[in-house]
This record gives sequence, C-alpha cells and structure tokens, in this order.
Amino acid sequence: MRPVCGTLSRLRERPDLLDNYLPTLVFLAVAGGFGLVLLAAGWLLGPRRPDGEKVSPYECGFEAFADSRTKFDVRYYLVAILFIIFDLEIAFLFPWAVSLDAIGGFGLASMGVFLAVLVVGFVYEWKKGALEWD
Repeated sequence: MRPVCGTLSRLRERPDLLDNYLPTLVFLAVAGGFGLVLLAAGWLLGPRRPDGEKVSPYECGFEAFADSRTKFDVRYYLVAILFIIFDLEIAFLFPWAVSLDAIGGFGLASMGVFLAVLVVGFVYEWKKGALEWD
C-alpha cells in the first residue's frame, strides 16, 4: 500500500498543470457570472406588460395561416443538400490549396475526384429541378 504522500509528490512534480488551466477557468467563471448578471438585470428591470398581440404566435412576422406540421416541398430539402455540398467543398478546398505544393500530384488527383463527386451531386439536383422555383 502506497502512502498518500506519494500521490502528493506526483502532483508536486506537475505544478504547471493548474497554471495552464487556471486562466481558462477564471475566464469561464467571469463570463458565466457576467451572463447571469445580465440575465438577472433584464428580468428585474424589464417591463412586464404582455398583451394579446405580443403573446400571439406568428410565423416570419405575420399571423400563422396553417398547421405547423405541414410537409415541406422536397425541393426545400434538395436546396439544403446543395448548400451542404458547397459548404463541404469550401471547407476542403482551403486547406488543400494551402498545402498543394506539399501533397503534389496525388493531392491534385484526389481533389479532382472529390470535386467530380460534388459536380455529380450538383448535376443530380439540377436535373431534379431543385434550382427552379414556381
């Protein structure tokens, strides 16, 4: 059985461990406290005069005219997929462009395959009519 002082001596060997995390913990505590103070101030000092118009449900600035459980047109989802396609493309193109000289021809070929797959997805959505709105 090891004595407790052995554990304390191991902690003394790494005194910089707390020093590394202490500024982050202080920052989180101050930011959380500041957020709570602002929320409490808004709750205490804010006016409480609800009327029928303020508490009524609305959609995009006007009165709700249909059930919120209605189905969306499939073109909405196709546009969302199109956004993801181009978002992924940009997320991979920047690091690739920065390191192109280091990765050489293999990197160029692999990015060509990646872009070809994205173009196939774009053409698929174009043929499905996702870019045409009535």
